Amino acid sequence: MKKLLPILLVILMLGIFTGYANGSEYDLTLFTVWKTNPNFDQWLSGVESATGLKINAIAEPTDTDTRQQKVVTILSSGDSSIDILHINDEMGTSVKNTGWLVPLNDTVLTDDIIGYFPQGYMADMLTSKDGGIIGVPSYVGYLAFWIDQVKLDKYGFKSIDAKEDFVAFAKAATEGGNYGYGGSWEKTYIHNELGIFVNLFGGDYLDWTNPANKEAIQFMYDMVNTWKVTPVDVLADKYEQMNQKFIDGKYAMLFMWGTGGAFRDAGRYGEDQIHLAPIPQFATKSIFTDSWSFVLNSASKNKEAAIKFLQYVASKEGMVSGWDNVLAYPARSDAAQLLPDSDVKDMYSLYQRTCIVRGRPMLPQTMEFLTDMGTIFQLCMQDKITVDEFCVRAQQYVERYK
Repeated sequence: MKKLLPILLVILMLGIFTGYANGSEYDLTLFTVWKTNPNFDQWLSGVESATGLKINAIAEPTDTDTRQQKVVTILSSGDSSIDILHINDEMGTSVKNTGWLVPLNDTVLTDDIIGYFPQGYMADMLTSKDGGIIGVPSYVGYLAFWIDQVKLDKYGFKSIDAKEDFVAFAKAATEGGNYGYGGSWEKTYIHNELGIFVNLFGGDYLDWTNPANKEAIQFMYDMVNTWKVTPVDVLADKYEQMNQKFIDGKYAMLFMWGTGGAFRDAGRYGEDQIHLAPIPQFATKSIFTDSWSFVLNSASKNKEAAIKFLQYVASKEGMVSGWDNVLAYPARSDAAQLLPDSDVKDMYSLYQRTCIVRGRPMLPQTMEFLTDMGTIFQLCMQDKITVDEFCVRAQQYVERYK
């Protein structure tokens, strides 16, 4: 019996702890990547104050694969211990048609507010095949257009407004070992820019029989091989390498996520340095946004409290609180207008008003699709397969992974 006492004590303590975490002490449990943000507790306190809820927050794993496996395990097993999960676009694509999440059309994302969210993104990333909207975006983060003003001035350009300006500036700024356009074209990263150019040409990333798709890939091929305004070594670069080269003056313009933290830290951010710029007009003005979204577990036993939480984070007040505490730029356009004036607010508002805002095109087997597409893209840029061959193989991957 003495040997059993320590074991029984551990079991008792675990039971007490579990009861404390998931019982009446809390109204709901939130599983979120924001938990590691230094200002998270301040944000959570504001949510609790506004809603009257007591929330148990658990940090999601920081490793991408581990996090995705954990989320899928929770949802697929009917685990009711987690009520609200915070998921990225890749996870959303994997689970939005499974029935594991509660549609929010009638309770949270109602007709009176849904129009304030980016419509293309909501349709692409958060709407199931049955029309259910399964998540509240916690922010928008644009794959924005960035220009080095030093180079604009040097080569006599006032702005880059159209495709013709883009090409002319890229050619002018390519000299002395520097290039007009830089990218992050490593095989698992190129998905972002390839998608941007497909959209700018008015194409459809999931239909490579579309002639506009061929125009886009031909344009990127020409940047590397015909005009030579983009170096072939971008095929090895992820964002860290691309950003440093931009800071060092190697590139004149590029597409990059976020609000320029790396450029600010390097002392290269500003109206006379590296700054955000309007999206140039090709066939369209198109831009990607990404997000992490709050979703409601179908197995939750605390749905009333969970919906109250979601209604708050989807509100104007909740969106502004996200910016104030964790720098999550509001996904609601009317909430964004409440932020203090800044260059970021001005440009993001311009994007919201003038661009087609889309989510990144993904298929259920997301990483396999991205990797295969990246592999054939690199072969095309290296002249190992033709543009036509790329399009044929790309369509085969779409059919394989959809």
